[in-house]
Amino acid sequence: MSAGAQLSVTDMRRAARHPVDHTVIAEHFDHGDMSVHIANISAHGFMIDDAQKLARGDRLIVRLPVVGRIEAYCIWVRDERAGFQFERIIRIDDFIGMIDELQPNPRLRRRR
Repeated sequence: MSAGAQLSVTDMRRAARHPVDHTVIAEHFDHGDMSVHIANISAHGFMIDDAQKLARGDRLIVRLPVVGRIEAYCIWVRDERAGFQFERIIRIDDFIGMIDELQPNPRLRRRR
């Protein structure tokens, strides 16, 4: 039996990404708690723009509005950016609620 997440990068790269400006404290299994800035997010993952200590394959646990704690795996690192894939896909109603809280531009938020 294999351990770890079954990651499928090519299938999920086309997911719509929403620009956000959100800093969270992430739990890293080697570095402990670290502050990361999420620059964009989708139902499948997110990108950070301050990935000095991170490498491909690293795992983080982040706490997001509406969704709560969720684990993510580093899929790629380039310069100061890194892309993470969630260990599970976020349900659409939870994702919409999360975007409503995270979206920096009120004109891009969903109308109620």
